[in-house]
Amino acid sequence: MIQGLAITTVWTFDQQRTKAFFTEKLDFEVRDDISMGDMKWVTVGAKNQPGVELALMSLDGPGLDPESAEALKKLVGKGVLGAGAFRTDDCRGDYATFKARGVEFIQEPKERPYGVEAIFRDDSGNWYSLTERSEELDFSKDFG
Repeated sequence: MIQGLAITTVWTFDQQRTKAFFTEKLDFEVRDDISMGDMKWVTVGAKNQPGVELALMSLDGPGLDPESAEALKKLVGKGVLGAGAFRTDDCRGDYATFKARGVEFIQEPKERPYGVEAIFRDDSGNWYSLTERSEELDFSKDFG
């Protein structure tokens, strides 16, 4: 029986630079940084969520044929891939902190039906929602 999401992939042009982005700008922690032959296995995660990790996968690493790697590089480079949504209890506060640390935001915090949301990019161009849910809206109760 599936118990939840454990690891998800974030595509990166430079694993070490992306690891620094997440740890230095967003206060994530490194979970793994392991050399495995020609590849590195690098994962990071939010300090308050030990059961979920982001695997920082190189766009030229093993497992991708050259045509797929090139297509993926173009998509990531264009900044069209959304890599997920991060939950926060203070979207405006985190926005100010992260912006001061040099995080590129493509949308300032805005009121939405589900709460307050800002959108930012990582160092490779992947975009993320930074969302503070409304107290009135309980997704587990309202949507099942």
